[in-house]
Amino acid sequence: MPSFLRRRKPSEGFGGTEPRKYIDLNEYDTGVELTATGPMVRVAEIYRYEDLRHLSDYVYNGDILLLDYTSIANDDLTLRRIISELKSIAKDVNGDVVGIGKNFLIVTPTGIKISRKKIRMS
Repeated sequence: MPSFLRRRKPSEGFGGTEPRKYIDLNEYDTGVELTATGPMVRVAEIYRYEDLRHLSDYVYNGDILLLDYTSIANDDLTLRRIISELKSIAKDVNGDVVGIGKNFLIVTPTGIKISRKKIRMS
């Protein structure tokens, strides 16, 4: 039987009494200095329609916005208003807006379009 099919003992990881250990990548020096010279990808959560005023500034300044709308996913009216406003912002800057999965939207600035086709491996 291949090793990945056999059951793990509690001491072998997942489900054991010992908490998971995480590696803080900020502690490692890669020797490469990262500076933001071009567009940045900004990750944000939106809780109400009024949050768009602040978030839209990032798109107008040339950044890509990855927006998590999980907290308002059940409020159809607010969600429609937000999506309509994001489409208007994308049109203003000649960008794009696309939904990803169930609770994410991407809004891009000038010159960045998002393909609607999924890349599928055979």
